[in-house]
Amino acid sequence: MFSLATCASIPDLPSDGSFPVPPPPDYRSSRSWAALPSTDDYADRTPGDSLQDMQATAQADVFFIHPTIYTDTRKDDRMWNASLDDEKLNADVGESTILNQASIFNGAAKVYAPRYRQAHVAVFNDDGAAVKQRALDTAYADVLAAFDHYLRHYNRGRPVIIAGHSQGTLHAERLLEDRFTGKALRDRLVAAYLVGMPIRRDRYADIPVCESAGQTGCFVTWRTYREDFDVPPGADDPEVAVVNPLTWTTDTGRAPASLNEGGVLYKYKAGPIPELVWAEIRGAGLFTNKPSFFGDIFFNTKNYHIADYNLFWVNVRNNARARVQGFVEG
Repeated sequence: MFSLATCASIPDLPSDGSFPVPPPPDYRSSRSWAALPSTDDYADRTPGDSLQDMQATAQADVFFIHPTIYTDTRKDDRMWNASLDDEKLNADVGESTILNQASIFNGAAKVYAPRYRQAHVAVFNDDGAAVKQRALDTAYADVLAAFDHYLRHYNRGRPVIIAGHSQGTLHAERLLEDRFTGKALRDRLVAAYLVGMPIRRDRYADIPVCESAGQTGCFVTWRTYREDFDVPPGADDPEVAVVNPLTWTTDTGRAPASLNEGGVLYKYKAGPIPELVWAEIRGAGLFTNKPSFFGDIFFNTKNYHIADYNLFWVNVRNNARARVQGFVEG
């Protein structure tokens, strides 16, 4: 599985409730995009040698919003939002989430993935609670600006998939509300992949939870845990939607590993591993077995958040293609 740096330090907490933010991105520049169909980037890659990048002939687009990669900062740094001038961070975004997650969709759609002033990972714990909303609002303002630029200059009336993970899913959730729900653009929505965050099943008036593999105009969501993970009290909300990525339904029966068409772990170039894990919905979570791979003796976490996409990589890829095909064929 792809790895991210752990949080070694956090920005200074402001005493007056305010903090500086870096300059906003200019989405007219390709430098403000982690992936574009017109550039050579990590979203063009495929694991192993059996899959192909199909963006050149794709009939739909995907707007992919990456998760939190901003996990470290320098001493005396007050920036709770990442700077797009941080070339190391930009490289980390490409080599982790764009390679492992955004590239899933290049078999079904042209991939557009904006860089944005992502909020620091510490906003999701007690250390950053005081600045969380402002930092996330700054990040979302970029995502919204990037999407509007995409609509004006790139989309040209094509069907669109919205996809995100973790912090990216929080922004995707808001984007659907602001630009799709109750609006004409809703009719061009193939599906939304809102992965890694809890999304209520009644979140949208006109975008339901997907109940089948070919349904369009709907959303899928899941959060993955090892089968012996103990859910914290109060975290198992029965109103949270969960879709099993091996069956693409909300059925609670265990989907066997034989339905897993291939997961992609830390050796991306080695290709997908068929029948990697099974999957079962329990309450507000998706539970699975510990995957078997070289070095798995050191993989002891029970929260598989970082691998929400990777464990079901080929299934997500094929599902996106099936939904696009069904949407195009009407």
